[in-house]
Amino acid sequence: MSNQQIKITLPDGSVREYEKGVSGLQIALSISEGLARNVLAAKVNGEVWDSNRGIEKDSEVQLLTWNDPEGKNTFWHSSAHLMAEALEALYPGVKLGIGPPIESGFYYDVDFGDKSLDGSELEKIEAKMLELARQKNEYIRKEISKEDAVAYFTEKGDEYKLDLLEGLEDGTITFYEQGNFVDLCRGPHIPNTGFIKATKLLNIAGAYWRGDEKNKMLTRIYGITFPKAKELQEYLHMLEEAKKRDHRKLGRELELFTFSEKVGMGLPLWLPKGTLLRERLINFMKKAQDKSGYQQVVTPHIGHKALYETSGHYEKYGKDSFQPIATPNEGEEFLLKPMNCPHHCEIYKHKPRSYKDLPVRYAEFGTVYRYEQSGELHGLTRVRGFTQDDAHIFCRPDQVKEEFIKVIDLVLYVFQALGFEDFTAQISLRDPDNRSKYIGSDEAWEKAESAIIEASAERGMKTVTELGEAAFYGPKLDFMVKDALGRKWQLGTIQVDYNLPERFQLEYIGSDNQKHRPVMIHRAPFGSLERFVAVLIEHCAGNFPLWLSPEQISILPISEKYISYAEDLKAKLDEMDIVGVIDNRDEKIGRKIRDAEVKKIPFMLIVGEKEQAEGKISIRKHGEGDIGSLSVEEFADYFKGIIKESLEHK
Repeated sequence: MSNQQIKITLPDGSVREYEKGVSGLQIALSISEGLARNVLAAKVNGEVWDSNRGIEKDSEVQLLTWNDPEGKNTFWHSSAHLMAEALEALYPGVKLGIGPPIESGFYYDVDFGDKSLDGSELEKIEAKMLELARQKNEYIRKEISKEDAVAYFTEKGDEYKLDLLEGLEDGTITFYEQGNFVDLCRGPHIPNTGFIKATKLLNIAGAYWRGDEKNKMLTRIYGITFPKAKELQEYLHMLEEAKKRDHRKLGRELELFTFSEKVGMGLPLWLPKGTLLRERLINFMKKAQDKSGYQQVVTPHIGHKALYETSGHYEKYGKDSFQPIATPNEGEEFLLKPMNCPHHCEIYKHKPRSYKDLPVRYAEFGTVYRYEQSGELHGLTRVRGFTQDDAHIFCRPDQVKEEFIKVIDLVLYVFQALGFEDFTAQISLRDPDNRSKYIGSDEAWEKAESAIIEASAERGMKTVTELGEAAFYGPKLDFMVKDALGRKWQLGTIQVDYNLPERFQLEYIGSDNQKHRPVMIHRAPFGSLERFVAVLIEHCAGNFPLWLSPEQISILPISEKYISYAEDLKAKLDEMDIVGVIDNRDEKIGRKIRDAEVKKIPFMLIVGEKEQAEGKISIRKHGEGDIGSLSVEEFADYFKGIIKESLEHK
């Protein structure tokens, strides 16, 4: 191989030789023209690059398309620049903050000066974006000195970019240019604007510069783009479905929960039906935990500040906690409990432990409190007080993998029972380039990370690995679930922790009669019960699994003559743990059926002259209609068979 050639290793393991300076786009072209037309960026030795950026040394290269998450991010980042170019063309003198890609689309924070932008102008901006996209202007990367970058934005009078430059080290700065637009940016970007075929600006919000309320409020414009118009139409259809499924809307309509400004923002109030749903979820989990050897515990809603200083949580998350509550006795400071694990450590310490006692598994539905900013609160998905299905397993090092696998099995059982079928397990490891933000020794971290990787492999799960996503005290396995609309949610987490046992001086006496440290496993299959319920509502559009539904039946007497028969029927079903209501309103049966359908009640039991005479009930199933006439006992068997099938391990 000549000095002018380099070796490129492709994802399939094949190795090709190219001239130095070859770009990802040229590599794609050498494979096929069809591939080259779809390449948005290149991943070179793990770092995402512009597809037209030259590679100067032997490298592993992945060509990124719309089907790759990094490809979408690059596409949406480039779209943010396109929107910024359109804004500068339409509103001369605007100043730009930041414009990153987000999970679905992008946004840009903009200072319009004295002008106030409203939603009616979004279509005009969209049209300008598409006009500029059709010009197929290249995204050109330019390296300049920090001094020149400061001079450029000083002349332009853009204090936001100058503020960003202040935080950058002296040296080379990268600009990106497309058409008449230049921005401070490290990239990467797609080859040219022509890849962007469809755009939709979704909404406008306010955002303080750098998230600081002391700074100016900027206008944040959210948008999304696609390489095909058809994909935009599918996305907009999904948004309409999402509106129908919004847990805030359905929670109100189904009378599950509410909020009160007098109680406080982000503090949900559970109504009777919602409380019943919560209790069913809690009992379901307690039953599964009892079978797995967990012991239930209860801890206070407050704790001494020193407890969280010992655990390290106050140092890391003190600013996000409700600040210390002073007491009449000087020197006493308490916090609203921000997490349960320090309390469980103290329970473990209440008596001596032997290696024969381990593992010890403590479980608690513990309510915790975090001070979320008011602008970040969102229904049940982001609240200030929430209940975790928390458990902590204290075990010997040789038991870690076995215990971890048992927790994985529990999480999979929960997902199966609740209809979450599409998920990926994310192995969240520490950032190898920034270990200062983690506590504990390298040896402990390596052991913990190995246990998670091996346990996940043994269960044959689809996994992805994310560096830098670990908790500060240990690596974790996060379950990323796709709902019925294809949206991703993080539900359920398992974490291995060698550090809190050290901080709390937890011990057990080993078979060698010496003191040893246990390993701690944190796990929460639901995570936040509030957030889990929100996701579940939107996933099933309020049509809960039969076993979970707060109202499983509605008995509909055709007229008041049959209310007595309906009451006898309800009493029998109550004894069989089949719960519901009697609709004894003076309404026609058609109206009663329609109302029960709107309330998403699984079964409507219609009773009239024929049913009373035969001792039977006519049954309608939500969303399906009439399914026939059965005796009470036959219906109970049918009903319980559905529940049994949904809750059996598969």
